[in-house]
Amino acid sequence: MLTDSTLERLRILAESAKYDVSCSSSGTVRRGKQGMVGNTVGGLGICHSFADDGRCISLLKVMLTNYCMYDCAYCVNRRSNDIKRATLSVSELVSITMEFYRRNYIEGLFLSSGVVRNPDYTMERLVAIVRDLRTVHRFNGYIHLKSIPGASQELLNEAGLYADRMSVNIEIPREESLKLLAPEKDHQSVFQPMKLIQQGVLENKEDRRRYRHAPRFVPAGQSTQMIVGATKDSDRDILTMSAALYNQPTIRRVYYSGYISVNTYDTRLPVLKQPPLVRENRLYQADWLLRFYHFKVEEIVDDLHPNLELEMDPKLAWALRHPEAFPIDINTADYEWLLRVPGLGTKSAWLIINARRACRLTSEHLRKMGVVLKKAKYFITCHELTSSTLQPLRGINELGPDLLRPLLVSPHQRKLAEQEKQLSLNFEN
Repeated sequence: MLTDSTLERLRILAESAKYDVSCSSSGTVRRGKQGMVGNTVGGLGICHSFADDGRCISLLKVMLTNYCMYDCAYCVNRRSNDIKRATLSVSELVSITMEFYRRNYIEGLFLSSGVVRNPDYTMERLVAIVRDLRTVHRFNGYIHLKSIPGASQELLNEAGLYADRMSVNIEIPREESLKLLAPEKDHQSVFQPMKLIQQGVLENKEDRRRYRHAPRFVPAGQSTQMIVGATKDSDRDILTMSAALYNQPTIRRVYYSGYISVNTYDTRLPVLKQPPLVRENRLYQADWLLRFYHFKVEEIVDDLHPNLELEMDPKLAWALRHPEAFPIDINTADYEWLLRVPGLGTKSAWLIINARRACRLTSEHLRKMGVVLKKAKYFITCHELTSSTLQPLRGINELGPDLLRPLLVSPHQRKLAEQEKQLSLNFEN
């Protein structure tokens, strides 16, 4: 039975946890088993998001406590803040999770915590929660656990046996910027638990090759988060860090969180009227290019363009900066070059590769495949566009990037970009 006191503390701790966006749960499957309670749905895991079939996937996203020994400038839970504080006991959080699951409120748990006393003390309590859920209550749903920087390897190893995904947030891409806003932290304290978790995952893979029933260790890998707009760090700094992380075998996702001015009194922080949501979205699009479109960081951002354009997505911006690469012949180009065409995605590129074995493709074929011809038509040629009986379409080389840009950027996109450019970014106080 949940008392009014417990529910009030839960409300406070859920509110404190909302700023952490690294809570995706894709990559793990826990099927229903006899004698077990719960399961993950359809291999998609549990998160505040939507499944491919439109179902809303929910989880309990909460902190164990919002007391914290650190005084990070960007964090709402910093020790110097005068906010409502609360703590749940291990048994209370276990009971809440099971009660909410039985009421069909949630399908899993995202658990984090402020650091109290020392990292090991906090991590011990987090591990106790997930251990009780798995072994005592037989909970077989999704669990995402935040690891505490500085916690011992033994605790991280035990946590990995019960959690589907673990994460530790980098927050700031450059160490000098991190030191400015969080003098008590450094990148080493973040990278060390990442390495320990990675080591555990790789050792577990080897064990599972030898022993079929060996328990799985963090089967959904790791994720992390970086704050966007709290420092002078450029998009190039952020994406360079992301690319380095994706080269590690266990990092599944890097999340980007537009900075929210929660501590306006701290002069080390910029004064923002609203979070830089357009920039955040562009970073996610660039992240997608790194992971699935075979782009490199230096192709997306460089010395001349250290920040992403706000008016357009990064692939379109790259195409306009490289008119010499176009037009691309849809009927002969390889998969990697098809991915470079604005308006073509990974699915449509594969459809083109497979369909052109049977016939020469036309714009009508492309339209049926879902290609966004409003963008793509300026960067491609196909069967009817190369026919001598038809007038060739004027593409990027005929129009030029400067004339083509206003045709591809909507007034709404320009308005949003202009509004974000006008945000106050005062780093000089």
